[in-house]
Amino acid sequence: MPDRKTHLDLLAMAILLVLCASWGLQQVAVKLAGVGVSPFFQAGIRSLGATVLLLAWMWLRRIPILQRDGSAGWGVLAGLLFGGEFLLIFWGLEFTNASRAVIFLYLSPFVVAIGAHYFVEGERLRWVQVIGLMGAFAGILLAFGESFTFPSREMLIGDSMLVAAAILWGSTTVVIKASVLRSLAPSKVLLYQLGVSAILLLGAAWVVDEPGITQMTPLILGSLLFQAVWVAFVTYLAWFWLVRHYPAGRLSAFTFLTPLFGVLAGHWILDEPLSLVLLVALLFVGLGIYLVNRPEPGRTELPAGVEEKL
Repeated sequence: MPDRKTHLDLLAMAILLVLCASWGLQQVAVKLAGVGVSPFFQAGIRSLGATVLLLAWMWLRRIPILQRDGSAGWGVLAGLLFGGEFLLIFWGLEFTNASRAVIFLYLSPFVVAIGAHYFVEGERLRWVQVIGLMGAFAGILLAFGESFTFPSREMLIGDSMLVAAAILWGSTTVVIKASVLRSLAPSKVLLYQLGVSAILLLGAAWVVDEPGITQMTPLILGSLLFQAVWVAFVTYLAWFWLVRHYPAGRLSAFTFLTPLFGVLAGHWILDEPLSLVLLVALLFVGLGIYLVNRPEPGRTELPAGVEEKL
């Protein structure tokens, strides 16, 4: 058994800050690479690159990959949902801002909380989670309502795609928690998601006859490597390491920082507008995420909607 700590030390908090900042920057990296790489192809090579790295890591750690454990059907379903999520994310970012996208994506923990309430034993909603859901939903309504004030309806289309992506993200987690996948090694569950999504996304790029890579600059290449190597491979495995060594409930409370980093990165790097309405929406969503992920007194396992995705 790994050495379990009872509190978050400086190492854990430093790693968490790096992870939240990285996840917040993800949508900015997609926008930067989108200048020279079509959306579905970009998402596909992200998943493919991370899949290759994960396979190598599992081989070095001698983690079984091909086992008859009855997980194939559920794994493919989780991978399809995961791939559909990123299809909508990368496509939606063609229409909306990265700073808005990260707020809508963090509807996912609430989708998980509701889905787990009905489909996962022992995951009933508590009153504090209901308050969090209501507060975060109010924030989403504020941010979404702002899209109606823009001259172009493209913003509304993009925002809608990101909301749908969040629903698929949450559905992926519910499938994992309610099926045999919950008993597998985290790396194998992640492998299902990355491998199936790579096939789905690259297939979608081929079906719609995307141009693929139209130009390549150091910035575009760096954005692609950041997504595949750093976010999809390194940060996800780092999160699993934290879950094994630190109280999971305390870890999950930090994830509400991710939308903050995303909104600030979109403003500073992409010069996207930072309105008062968006800041208020971010506050509501952040507080809602914290309340939904807040563990019950004396409970140490990871709350619904966090561990399977990250």
